[in-house]
Amino acid sequence: MSPDVEAAFFDLDNTVVRGASLFYFARGLAARGFFSRRELQGFTRRAVHYALRGEVHGHLVEVRDLALAFVAGHTTAEIRGIGEEVYDEHVEAKVRPGAQALARGHLAAGAPVWLVTAAPVELADVVARRLGFTGALGTVAESADGVYTGRLIGEPLHGRAKADAVAALARTSGWDLARCTAYSDSANDLPLLSMVGHPVAVNPDRTLRRHAAAHGWPVLEFRTWQHAVRWTRRLGTAGALGAGAFALAGLVRRGR
Repeated sequence: MSPDVEAAFFDLDNTVVRGASLFYFARGLAARGFFSRRELQGFTRRAVHYALRGEVHGHLVEVRDLALAFVAGHTTAEIRGIGEEVYDEHVEAKVRPGAQALARGHLAAGAPVWLVTAAPVELADVVARRLGFTGALGTVAESADGVYTGRLIGEPLHGRAKADAVAALARTSGWDLARCTAYSDSANDLPLLSMVGHPVAVNPDRTLRRHAAAHGWPVLEFRTWQHAVRWTRRLGTAGALGAGAFALAGLVRRGR
């Protein structure tokens, strides 16, 4: 890795991890009796609808409000503990070796590596720590005395909000974004990718692939051909799903 790179930022879903991390967490919660398999199937159908049809703002707001209502009253320790277990059970095997090697290269060259995702920060922190990243930025649900209040702090870390969060981190850390690198699979991350000096498309969806070709950005493909076709078709707009991914914690049902 170039010693000129000051920091590297990695998207999570379909960039560092194959598929959507939210699905893996939902499976873990369902297995622990937090909600029914039927509810899990219903959530999955809705998520695939977003992936295939694109983002509908009104629907995402509805999902967000419902998720925050469900999570209210549950402890942050509870969610983080389950996140650790789900990483071992489902996520670890889905980490892409190619993306992990890139991150290790940046770290070896002395560059901080940050995971930046619309997924809840509770899960983002677990993945970043397990992979040896410097830190993580994710969507934050408000808590008081270790208990979720049912409100969100700021906006879901999606699209422009993700870029703004990285810009703020860079200002605080004194990094020159023109000397930073960002990796993502989704056109929803174009605000972030366009902001850094070294944007890289990883397992890109169709729109991002076209944009990368038009602007001369590097494209990395860590999928097999069959997987690339399937995930481009079904999860090409995974970033849109990511806008509601903070619902990961919100999938917890009311009864503890």
